[in-house]
Amino acid sequence: MTDQQRRCQSAQEAVLERWGLPVERIELTSEFGTTVVTACGPRDGEPLVLQHSGSTTSAVWFANAAELGRTRRLYAVDRIGEAGLSRPGQRPPRTVDDLHAWLDGVLDGLSLTAPDLLAHSYGASIAMSYALSRPRRVRRMALLDPTLVFAGYRMGYLLHALPMLARPSAARAQRFLSWETGGRRLDPDWLELYGRAAEFPRTKPVVPPRPDAARLADCRTPTLVLPAAESRCHDARAVQAAAARLLPDVEAVLVPGVSHHGMPYQQAPELNRLIKEFLAKP
Repeated sequence: MTDQQRRCQSAQEAVLERWGLPVERIELTSEFGTTVVTACGPRDGEPLVLQHSGSTTSAVWFANAAELGRTRRLYAVDRIGEAGLSRPGQRPPRTVDDLHAWLDGVLDGLSLTAPDLLAHSYGASIAMSYALSRPRRVRRMALLDPTLVFAGYRMGYLLHALPMLARPSAARAQRFLSWETGGRRLDPDWLELYGRAAEFPRTKPVVPPRPDAARLADCRTPTLVLPAAESRCHDARAVQAAAARLLPDVEAVLVPGVSHHGMPYQQAPELNRLIKEFLAKP
């Protein structure tokens, strides 16, 4: 393990300690490597699988786990090939089909037939791609400011991200985060982890193609879409309108006072309320 990996994992453990519930670490081995899942909540609770955004880890749910885990059994997944506790094998996921097969293995390893999904950003893009490919494996899904599903990136966002992507460092990642969140005071433990995650050695991310209108119209999975009103990565109102127009079974609610990278920990009480109400519907 490199020094960068040690620092990142130490920062992740510090954030996980703030979840407010006892957690269990589950390791699942497949051809893609070892996937680490952090589980909490009642063992007989309805399962909810959590998919974090890119350049983060499963620890990002620190402001949501205690509330959602009161009645739900939470499974927060660290994706293989990214910052976090999972470890790639000889063949990490390289295609969208690989991503779907990897997630099949995660759900099978957890003995989950068709759980609910909660996902943010890039994780939400994967969740939508998976639900379109495997409609019988997802009961419901809640997508927090999903990227490359209903809208593309703003050019200004990509230009601001370029220095961090070209030469990753904690300082560049934290400056980018400060810009995108409008200079709001950020949780110091999470800010430390975000910076360390930027320096974590990773494989090239597999990005599902943006689904077209006809593909989205075929989605039969009940879906909650929560665009961040102050998101700088895309036009949140356009995301809300497209989701409402294109998905046949959807609730699309604009969340005020939060940016893309402020989710899911900023405005957490409102997010938790919206998610819980949606998942509780028959």
